[in-house]
Amino acid sequence: MVTEQTVGPGAVTARWRASAAATGPADRAGVERALRAAYRAAGLAEPAVVRWFGSPRAAAEAALELRAGGAVSVREAVRTRPWEEARRRAVERVGPAGWAPLWALTGGELGPVTNSLAGRVRDAVLDRLAPEADAEEDPQDVVEAARARRTAVRLALLDAVRGQHDAPWFAAFEAAGEPTGAAEGAEKDDGGAEKADGIDALARVAREAGWWWPYEGVALVSERPVALHRDEAGRLDRADGPALEYADGFALHAWRGMPVPPGFLAGLGTVTVERIRTEENAELRRVLLEHYGYERYLADSGAEPLHRDETGVLWRIQLPADEPVVMVEVVNSTAEPDGTFRTYWLRVPPGTRTARAGVAWTFGLTEAEYHPQRET
Repeated sequence: MVTEQTVGPGAVTARWRASAAATGPADRAGVERALRAAYRAAGLAEPAVVRWFGSPRAAAEAALELRAGGAVSVREAVRTRPWEEARRRAVERVGPAGWAPLWALTGGELGPVTNSLAGRVRDAVLDRLAPEADAEEDPQDVVEAARARRTAVRLALLDAVRGQHDAPWFAAFEAAGEPTGAAEGAEKDDGGAEKADGIDALARVAREAGWWWPYEGVALVSERPVALHRDEAGRLDRADGPALEYADGFALHAWRGMPVPPGFLAGLGTVTVERIRTEENAELRRVLLEHYGYERYLADSGAEPLHRDETGVLWRIQLPADEPVVMVEVVNSTAEPDGTFRTYWLRVPPGTRTARAGVAWTFGLTEAEYHPQRET
């Protein structure tokens, strides 16, 4: 049996990192047992019905309908209260001075990437269920209806428990000695039912399921995604399909973290200088430019250097309705094994006026401060 006494923060964090990124079908029977234990731990009657959905979008739509019908959310009792109590116990156990470094090794390590992904899911669900109206073109009643719909969806999303995307907190709780479903099986009471420990039950759901919504008498649960593609920085990233995909078709497309329309990436292989110049969306234009390559764009667009000196050559790419891309072309002074000298392109602030100033900026120095004794 694995316990917090035999596993350090690093191993705990690694395990919850895997849970946060897990894909594929849940152990539905196990999740439903844990859900019922969470309700019992909150002093509530178990949900008579547990409804499963292919994605958070579908589950959120069902939550919207439940709220419209007068359903009462029990998130406060099921999730918020045991969460606060677990955090209090964890801080008491390790001490205020010990909590900060423990959090840095667990929740602080997982939080940026996991919370960013959860935010992307939330925003996508909101946009799919309640698109914004055009205040300048649509009639006032259409605009007001759209705003009311977005408010209703936001409220439904506030009822959600993030499941696997709550991994940062569970990692911290487990490292501090809280029960988080790490052991195989669950303890039973004298009647044979699983013991109702709130945070442990919530953790067991998070290890197997995506977002879920607790209401009186019914719980709505989303499956985890079927595919997740990220780059080395943890950003959503895929050039040949959805970066995040659910079984029912709900999906997010992204290129190195940048949200893009579903069909946008299909044309990256044939992008041209003119296509880059005529793209009206500045963020999508940057995706095109990054994929095309700055060096290649400079050559193919006939760009001319702004400045050159002994440190390199300063180039500027002027883009419509956007800040210019300014780069310094530098040549490594150390030869490669084959005798050639490698060229690097360093992106620098748009206001850079000289190549030396650009190179200095990459070292955190001003142009006047930059006096290298030996270049490598």
